[in-house]
Amino acid sequence: MKNRYLCIIIVVISGIAAKGQSAGADFAATDALGRVLPAYKETGPQRKDKFIGLFYWTWHTRQSEGHAPFNTTEYLSRNPKAKENYQDPIWPRTNSPWFWAEPLFGYYINTDEWVLRKHAEMLADAAVDVIIFDCTNGNMTWKESYLKLCEVFSRARKDGVNTPKIAFMLPFGPTPGAAESIAELYKDLYSKALYKDLWFYWKGKPLIMAYPGAARDNKDISNFFTFRPGQPVYDKGPQQEDHWGWLEIFPQHGFVKTKKGYEQAVVGVAQNWSKERGLTAMNAPGAFGRSYTYQKGHISEPGAVNYGYNFQEQWDRALEIDPEFIFITGWNEWIAGRYETWMKQSNAFPDEFDQEGSRDIEIMKGGHGDNYYYQMIANIRRFKGMAKPQEVSAPRTIRIDGNFSDWNKVSPEFSAYKGNTLHRDSRGWGNLHYTNKTGRNDITGARVARDNDYIYFYIETAVAISPRTGPNWMQLFIDVDMNRNTGWEGYDFVVNRHSPGKKAFIEKTDYAWNWKLAGEVDYAVKGNQLEIRIPKALLGLLHQDFSIGFKVADNLQHENDIMDFWLSGDAAPAGRANFNYNTLP
Repeated sequence: MKNRYLCIIIVVISGIAAKGQSAGADFAATDALGRVLPAYKETGPQRKDKFIGLFYWTWHTRQSEGHAPFNTTEYLSRNPKAKENYQDPIWPRTNSPWFWAEPLFGYYINTDEWVLRKHAEMLADAAVDVIIFDCTNGNMTWKESYLKLCEVFSRARKDGVNTPKIAFMLPFGPTPGAAESIAELYKDLYSKALYKDLWFYWKGKPLIMAYPGAARDNKDISNFFTFRPGQPVYDKGPQQEDHWGWLEIFPQHGFVKTKKGYEQAVVGVAQNWSKERGLTAMNAPGAFGRSYTYQKGHISEPGAVNYGYNFQEQWDRALEIDPEFIFITGWNEWIAGRYETWMKQSNAFPDEFDQEGSRDIEIMKGGHGDNYYYQMIANIRRFKGMAKPQEVSAPRTIRIDGNFSDWNKVSPEFSAYKGNTLHRDSRGWGNLHYTNKTGRNDITGARVARDNDYIYFYIETAVAISPRTGPNWMQLFIDVDMNRNTGWEGYDFVVNRHSPGKKAFIEKTDYAWNWKLAGEVDYAVKGNQLEIRIPKALLGLLHQDFSIGFKVADNLQHENDIMDFWLSGDAAPAGRANFNYNTLP
């Protein structure tokens, strides 16, 4: 096509209801390693009766009072040789839980509504069906935590977020603690039908991973749940007909035989296990960390911990089993106790130790960042399939005049979540306190149109857009070649990095955060609506059909940091994800 002009219109329209992204949400993403999320053409359509459960920890609560968080990675940086020396002076004289690293959202507690809302959206985007709370220790159910989560998730659902539902995993046996826990959960939650819209049902009843004997002949409880007792052992598979697993070494087993195959299989990020000892601590020699595989052993190449080799091998096995339900361990454990000796290991950290010896998928600060999150999404898409993308509407010309009725029949509609610009004001572990007041314009959706000369973007916010003079206002990032290796994190152009005047500024970079002015473009803003027009030749889109990625972000705080899309203001879609507009055959 000869040189023409592309008109990009960002329009924020009030007349379109916000929608949560479905299990097959059609966003694209490339992680820091260059791994691209599979799209519909690779995954195929959504498969019925396929479910994902994710182990979730509600432990981050009142036990944090009294001191700052302990982080093994920080302490070991002072003396790596202290790894197996309980008496080394670097270690504080306390058995308090230890973090293996700092989460991206800080050393949070489970009543932090800002974090819980982030989790709700992240796990909805990942198509997780149920989070299963770890209540396997004694009689602890962490009521304060699960009730706050239910409150936040229920509110998110009203905003269109298809949050996961909830279930509980109790001790590995009909112990007195399990009996107390199930009685308490039934009394405080289930018998009251509290947050019933969040209960996860399995075979017609609310699921509980507990041994039926824990009900202690209470018929109300016995008849209320579908019981699936947790198998604690990593290498034996089911030892009774109704066993479900939670973590296994490769090759994993199928659990609960059915006419079509198996009900359940597990996927783990890492396992506190070694060939020499079996069950052992995460800091033991030979422990099956993130870089271990059954096929290749411990992969020692630089940066191996970032790739999730153990995680992927387990996914490949689970996809081979192809059960109804895959249980993933896990999301946000983060902490472990420290013991002088445990399972033959001195200075033992049983469940979490460092980046290699840990099994959390939630984003860490630094290190592998969000790699495991997107790896999980990729495999969930392969397991569950995706919703078919909306059809792209025929070419049409849009006027940049502040009257947005000409967008009414444009598709696809890219949806973003309403209600996620809440401010953060919560205590964290110890004497920490977290605030974040960057939430401003609540971006709820976008559309794209094109004609021979222009492409037009349409975006909506929940309420009227803030004045354009504000910093970091309604920025549009554009990836014109769908290549993360060009531009900044794949983005070749940005609009509104500087506040617009009568016209908006568009900048280009060939590499990294090196933006240079490329031109000035027309725009219009009214109420909660905004539109911008950009020359097509300027963007280098020289053909009739094309594929681009884009993101809208408001009130970013940290330049040249892609993780800020998770932290500041609002970004649609979140994190590294992009909306993909594709007219190619």
